[in-house]
Amino acid sequence: MGFVSFFGRVLFASVFLLSAYQEFSEFGVNGGPAAKALKPKFNLFMKHTASRIGIAVPHVEMRHVIASTIFLKGFGGLLFIFSSSFGAYLLLVYLAFITPIVYDFYNYDIEKAEFVQLFSKFNQNLALFGALLFFLGMKNSIPKRQKKKVTKTKTN
Repeated sequence: MGFVSFFGRVLFASVFLLSAYQEFSEFGVNGGPAAKALKPKFNLFMKHTASRIGIAVPHVEMRHVIASTIFLKGFGGLLFIFSSSFGAYLLLVYLAFITPIVYDFYNYDIEKAEFVQLFSKFNQNLALFGALLFFLGMKNSIPKRQKKKVTKTKTN
């Protein structure tokens, strides 16, 4: 059972690790194609957030955002393979941050093809988020092994 669990974690983490590797290899000076694709969606999200909150959001370089996502996916995925709760939390932070920004189906009309694609990918990331929550719940519900105390008998 231990090998099956490990293999499942490797397969699950491979989604994040391969994505991090691809973004890292294309990173370049300005963050690569990922930064170029994320910039308009990120700016729209920040503009919308600033209008709702009522305070100005500071400017953030896209290459820093992409570097942060590479770190969260890569390091979180590696730790998750070895059954680390911290790795699962890093992946949760990544998914909670990036999912509503990248898969912004709410900005499209329901009858457009982009809406269906974005909504589908949003739901996939939501499922990954749920799987990580399930992992954390199961990990915290299993009691830790306790060492048995060896008691010495008293001799009189």
